[in-house]
Amino acid sequence: MDTDRTQEPLDLGAVCQETARVAGGITDEQMHGPTPCPAYAVREVLAHLMGLTVAFRDAARKELGATTDTPPGDAPLVLAEDWREALPRRLDALAAAWRSPAAWDGETRVGGVELPGAVAGLVALNEVLIHGWDLARSTGQPYAPAEAGLRASYGMLSQAGPGSSDVFGPPVATAADAPLLDRVIGLSGRRPDWSPAV
Repeated sequence: MDTDRTQEPLDLGAVCQETARVAGGITDEQMHGPTPCPAYAVREVLAHLMGLTVAFRDAARKELGATTDTPPGDAPLVLAEDWREALPRRLDALAAAWRSPAAWDGETRVGGVELPGAVAGLVALNEVLIHGWDLARSTGQPYAPAEAGLRASYGMLSQAGPGSSDVFGPPVATAADAPLLDRVIGLSGRRPDWSPAV
């Protein structure tokens, strides 16, 4: 991915708040429902979000260790009982950590991978935005992330180079005039018209 290392800091707050709102609308009865991530039910996507919010928060702070060294596939997807209270706090802490200009400078590590802070910040935003959509689609909720976040996510995904499909999945074609959210979702390897019934 040819991402500019001089990326200006982005505020992840609006995207984090929208994902927190969606998570807050999930009922206990929906926890085992399917999601656009074939291997994950709703509860596993929530568990993944619980983990990645901490990992990317610590990557922003350059507090490198166990939370930033564990590859995503090695992290257990066990949802903590207090997730309804903990996830909004973790999303807030993630956004706060990336408000520091120092988070976007230099190198950091997340998922066991060394990468520029500017790239890690964009990946953090994208992860929260895409998984917020996953949860919204899975549970029949509206989803309206901030346009600035969508544009940043679109820019990152549209520049993804060879091997990116290993992370995001092969892109799904969308119309050039499709809504920006649909184009972002397509680039992430998901069908914008996905629903639990499809």
